Amino acid sequence: MKIVVIGGTGLIGTQLCNLLREEGHDVLPASPNTGVNTITGEGLQAALQRADVVVDVANSPSFEDAAVLEFFQTSGRNLFAAEKAAGVKHHVALSVVGTERMLDSGYFRGKMAQEQLIKESGVPYSILRATQFFEFIGPIAHSGAKGDTVRLTTAALQPVASADVAAALAKIAVAAPSGQTAEVAGPDRQPLVSFVKAYLQHNQDPREVIADDTATYYGAPIDDQSLTPGANPIIGPTRFGAWLKSGSAHC
Repeated sequence: MKIVVIGGTGLIGTQLCNLLREEGHDVLPASPNTGVNTITGEGLQAALQRADVVVDVANSPSFEDAAVLEFFQTSGRNLFAAEKAAGVKHHVALSVVGTERMLDSGYFRGKMAQEQLIKESGVPYSILRATQFFEFIGPIAHSGAKGDTVRLTTAALQPVASADVAAALAKIAVAAPSGQTAEVAGPDRQPLVSFVKAYLQHNQDPREVIADDTATYYGAPIDDQSLTPGANPIIGPTRFGAWLKSGSAHC
C-alpha cells in the first residue's frame, strides 16, 4: 500500500512513517523539506501518483488567527484536488479534541474549517482528534509564565504521548475509511496545573506554579470539558510520569 504522509518530517509524521514502513508499506513523507508543498502545490501531484492513502498531520507554521485559517483552507483545497486527480481512496487527518468547544481560539477555528473541508471533499475519510501532546506541556508552561511564576488554569487535561498518537494513526491509515471522527487521549486526567508542576519539577525548574481559574488557554477560556475527550476514546498506554522518566521531557 502506498501511503503519503503530509507533514511527514514533523513530530508525529516522522514516527508515523517509521511505523508504516515497519509494516511493509511504501511510505512517502511529504513536506516542504522533501519538495512537497500543499500551499503552493509544488510537487503535490507527483507525490500522490498511485497513492492509496493520504495522512495529513501537517500544521500551520504560524498560530496567528488569519494565517492559521488560510493555511488549513488553502492546504485542504489543494490536497483534495490532487487526491481526486490521483484517485486516492482514503484521506486520514489529525485534528484536536475539543475543536468545536474552543472556537474563541483562532487555531481551533482553523482546525474546524479543516474538518469541514474534509467532510465536504467527497474523498472517503477518517478523522482522529488527539488531546494535547505530552511534548506540548513545556510550551503550555511558557504561555503562563511571568517572572518567577507560572499562572495557569485548573481545568482538566488528558494529554497523550505523540508516539501513541502516531500508533493510533497507523492503525486507522491501513483500515477502511470510517467517515467518522475518533478521539485519542492519554490515560491520566488531571488539572492542567498538575501536569505543568510535574513537568517543571522534573526539569528542576524552580518557578512557582499558581492555580488561577480565571487564566485562559492561549487566550481562550476553558473548563473541564474543553480539552478532554468524550465517551470511548482510544486510550494511549503511556503514562505521563513514565514519559517524564524516559528522558523525553526537556524545558
